[in-house]
Amino acid sequence: MSTCQLSRAADPQRPETTRISDAHGQDRVRMTGTIISTRVIAVGSSSVYCCVLADGTGELDLLFLGRAAIAGLAAGIRCSIQGVVTARGGRLAVWNPRYQVRSAGESPAGSREEPLAEGAPGATAGTDGAEEAGHLRVYLAAAPGAGKTTAMLDEGRRLRAQGADVVIAFIEDHDRPLTRAHTAGLEIVPRRTWEYRGARFEEMDLDGVLRRSPGVALADELAHTNVPGAGRNAKRWQDVLDLLDAGIGVIATVNIQHLQSVADTVEQIAQVRVRERVPDWVVRRADQIEFVDASPGQLRHRLLQGEIYPAGQVSQALTHFFRTGNLTVLRELALRFLADEPEEEFVRYLARLRAPARPDAAERMLVGVTAAPGAEAIVRRAARIAAGIQADLDVVHVASQSAARRGPDDGLARLRHVVADVGATWHDLDADDLVSALVEYAKSEQVTQIVVGSSQRSRWQELTGGGSIVGRVSRLAARAGIDVHIVALREAGVGLG
Repeated sequence: MSTCQLSRAADPQRPETTRISDAHGQDRVRMTGTIISTRVIAVGSSSVYCCVLADGTGELDLLFLGRAAIAGLAAGIRCSIQGVVTARGGRLAVWNPRYQVRSAGESPAGSREEPLAEGAPGATAGTDGAEEAGHLRVYLAAAPGAGKTTAMLDEGRRLRAQGADVVIAFIEDHDRPLTRAHTAGLEIVPRRTWEYRGARFEEMDLDGVLRRSPGVALADELAHTNVPGAGRNAKRWQDVLDLLDAGIGVIATVNIQHLQSVADTVEQIAQVRVRERVPDWVVRRADQIEFVDASPGQLRHRLLQGEIYPAGQVSQALTHFFRTGNLTVLRELALRFLADEPEEEFVRYLARLRAPARPDAAERMLVGVTAAPGAEAIVRRAARIAAGIQADLDVVHVASQSAARRGPDDGLARLRHVVADVGATWHDLDADDLVSALVEYAKSEQVTQIVVGSSQRSRWQELTGGGSIVGRVSRLAARAGIDVHIVALREAGVGLG
């Protein structure tokens, strides 16, 4: 496991901006002005208290997540703020800035007499009685198994060793002994148990953590959906906002596919439903984001070693979500997000990923099979070709409804085992026109190459039976821009004919 970090701290080589007119996106600013208006707006399902700060050179929106009002911050009040500027709807804004209310004639923020507090999780700045929200750190990973929960726990233990008041609000250890070992020495706030549809579930006890009021709370799986009725919020990220609003620092974890802007793209690419989602702005508001990195090869190895999912789920995961191509795209998405790529650039990149045409480097191979003897040889041959070009392999069996009613075939069952052994993915299609169904499926799944067995039919059979199946596949695939491999048969009756 390796980590790289996005820390929203001032660049020592670049001074902080002190005038609104000089501020640009991603600048760290420290400035003083007067609040000229306030209002409450909705962002996602949360309220945001918006204050407009003016300093005579321009205006800056101060956005406080999860709040409907803040004592001491009102129109006409002079205050100093510190934070990182983002662009929002054509205006400059700072999410959850450090702030200090000032009286007339008081020295501005950034003076030697009274600097604003710096941002360790849980730190607050003096505000004439108005408590600042806690600070958020997020460990971001490209996929399960990268080690983000372990990294969070290790950071919690490091902070505790330095004297910080740290508790575990909730972790998902997935019955992994190694993860549990990293909880040693950390206080755990007991979970609450809830019944739902006849089953018992454990959730984070938000009220218990608030009563405990630690300096820092560790909250795993930011996108988690709470059991209906289990507390005041539907999602864990909303629980985290409540902790931050109470002045408690939070260290949390999330995988890139759970970000709202990314989830639909991941569903399309990986063909896996992403049910748990968290708004991008919740993660982007973090004071610090750390990327817990693991290469696609490392993740697949950990999966095979049983370190991520139970043995019964490994084969399915390897051929679906944990395909090398999927993991590579997820890692690229995480790095782009971590780099604070401008939101419009990030959206354009997602749109390119969702485009129907796949990049040439992202090969995907399909082989059509029947239950005829020798189909196993074609699957093995296709698997060798796919491995040579690092392509994903799908095996499609097309059967008419009348054939399906005849029941399962022993040869087909054996063929399924061969497909699983070579790491390919099996698909069943019901269609009377085998060729059309095969090519249409290839188009819809962005397949780049099709493998078929050479025909064993005589010329007379082809003339009386509507032509060679291989020939029809070749013609339709060519129109769709899909390459076709025709594998020589060594046994009669093999392949599609």
